[in-house]
Formats: sequence, structure tokens, C-alpha cells
Amino acid sequence: MATLLHIDSSVFPGSASASRAVTDAFRTAWQEQHPDGTVIYRDLAADPVPHITADAHLAGFADPATHTPEQTAAFARRIELIEELERADAVLIGAPMYNFAIPSTLKAWLDNVILIGRTAGTDTPSAQGTPVTVVASRGGSYAPGTPRAGMDHVQNFLEAALRGGLGLDLDFIVPELTMAPSNPAMAELVPLYEASRTSALDTARAKGKELAARLAA
Repeated sequence: MATLLHIDSSVFPGSASASRAVTDAFRTAWQEQHPDGTVIYRDLAADPVPHITADAHLAGFADPATHTPEQTAAFARRIELIEELERADAVLIGAPMYNFAIPSTLKAWLDNVILIGRTAGTDTPSAQGTPVTVVASRGGSYAPGTPRAGMDHVQNFLEAALRGGLGLDLDFIVPELTMAPSNPAMAELVPLYEASRTSALDTARAKGKELAARLAA
């Protein structure tokens, strides 16, 4: 019975969020294909994880027998998040672009689960090879050849953190131009936004169904 770890980080709820709409389409397709599977859900906007502290960081490099009470408590929280990742057969992450980068809540989650010697920094990271689908929505377009192509610090960062650091099998779905319906200056781009949104939803449904079927086989 396969387990999906689903993480959302958009500050907007429900259909008001471009990334949540697409992660929801993926998850729904996954559950329809694999109704007996397990979904672990974290909404980092509604229930943020603690930002990394000195106690949480230093505890990762020290013998547990030497931990202070503060380190023990902080490290236990990190281990809870790490074990969720390690139990997952697949990971789904909503990662909207805010000011050219990922939300701070998602960065906090990554800071907690990247543990040198266990999930990263070793020849055999503990979640290595787990498929992860990232819905990287953004208000404009940062595609190659566009004026802002070099200002996308979502995909390049997550490539380094998820694939390079954690060893996950990374795939992106990228809904673009999500500000077009609400920004008069982008009105002429609404058709392109609608096409991008439709493509992202269709891709999410197809990938969710295919991945669930593959893992359940």
C-alpha cells in the first residue's frame, strides 16, 4: 500500500491558490487510482514547521547521549518530519514563487529534513530515488528566453535541494502567468495563462494516476 506525502505551502486557501488547485488534481487522481493508499498531508501555511534553530541544527551533528533537553526536543521534531519523508513512496509539493523564491515555510521544512549523514551528504541518502512532483506556480513567466529567465530561484534551488541534496527523483509541473487574471497590465496574457493552467491540471492528473498505478503494481 503506497504512501503519498503531500505538502502545500501557498498562503492562499483552496481554489484561490494556483499551486493548490494543481496539487489537488494530482492527489485526487492518485487516490482514485489507489484508494487503499495513504496520504500524509502537511499544509505549511496553516501549520508551519519550526524554522531551524541552533539546538535543532547542532543536535544533528552530536551524539544523542550528549544532547541538552532543548536539543532533544528540537531534534525530535526534525526526526518526525524526516521519518514522514522516508516512509513516503512518492512526494507532492506545492511551491509557488514568492519574490523570486520558494515560501519561507517550505524552506523551513527543507532545513528540517536535510540531515547530513542520513537524508543527505552520504552515498545512500535515506529517501534516495523517491519520486517527487513539484508544482512550481508563478505569477509571470520565467521560461528560457523570457526577460526574467535568470530570476527563477524556485526550480534551480529545488533542483539542488531535492535532487542534489536528498537524491529524490524530481519532476516539475509549472503553471505560469497566474497573475494575469487579476493584473490589468497582463490582460492580454490571460489566454496564455488559461492554456498554462489547463496544461498543468491535465499533466497533474495524468502524473498522479500513472505514479499511483506504478507504485501499486
